[in-house]
Amino acid sequence: MDDKLDTRRVRYFMQVLDSGSVRGAADVLDMDPSAVSRAIGILETECGLPLLERHGRGVVPTDAGQLLAGYVRRQQGQRQHLLAQMDSIRKIESGHIDIVAGEGYVDWLMRHSLRIFMASHPKITVNLDVASTDEIVRRVIEERAHIGMLFQPPKDERLTSHQSHAQPIQAMVLASHPLAQLDRPLKLADLLPYPGATLHRNFGVRQHIEAAEISEGVRLPALLTTTSFSALGHFVSAGLGYTLGTRISLTPNADHPSLVELPMKNPLLSQGRSHIVSRHGRLLPPAAATLLRQVVADMKRYADSIAGTGTGTSKPRASTRGRGATG
Repeated sequence: MDDKLDTRRVRYFMQVLDSGSVRGAADVLDMDPSAVSRAIGILETECGLPLLERHGRGVVPTDAGQLLAGYVRRQQGQRQHLLAQMDSIRKIESGHIDIVAGEGYVDWLMRHSLRIFMASHPKITVNLDVASTDEIVRRVIEERAHIGMLFQPPKDERLTSHQSHAQPIQAMVLASHPLAQLDRPLKLADLLPYPGATLHRNFGVRQHIEAAEISEGVRLPALLTTTSFSALGHFVSAGLGYTLGTRISLTPNADHPSLVELPMKNPLLSQGRSHIVSRHGRLLPPAAATLLRQVVADMKRYADSIAGTGTGTSKPRASTRGRGATG
């Protein structure tokens, strides 16, 4: 296949995919859109199949386009791995790592694994992006990120989970809230009289909550729907109502000293797990592999420390800033 693919035209094609449109790719490449379009047309002729189809104002890859993109990304990954191994042989601590994580992981990473790693490897650059569960999975599978950290990814043979631990979903309220006075695990129906905040549906936490709602025959209204864990923490801190989430994803964002977390009765809300993932079968560059090992070890220690505190009890627990992280 390589003898038919022009490297320059393949580069234009990949930029179109990354930009979502021919015009967007042309802006990045500093080219005329018609020149980019002609190059893609020639590439399609060489492949004997259409690679793109128009979708609204942008374009999406056809099945053939997805195959080509996957092939190119694998080639790029193998090349990066080879170069990184050569760097390692020369004992030059250089390279680049792409991490994509749920927002709740960011505080923990910067306080622990990433802070330590970057201090020890000052020549290695890191890109840390925050994304939803669906987007994290997509980036890892497409090899646009070396490491993903998220809550309850879907089962997918293209993902390898290197570490996971239980992350029960709890209710967070102010200690003065009526729900905090019940002194028992809460049913979802207990939340109905009060305003709440929740995440958008492309987050794993929200998907777990919706499954619990179906099992109890309850639909919780939301006063605030957001993509930000920080916004959820501020919503509760301001006394506006409750939110549901994993304890460690919310506490790094909550400064209020009177926040408490309340256990939920529905067993579905106790089945979620936090995962550290990479693309199955992908050979990570030495820098990314080293950071992955450190994050896995640190998260195992963190999970063990949480398990030792007995967080599965039914007593409300005051939030502790900076204790954890999840998506």
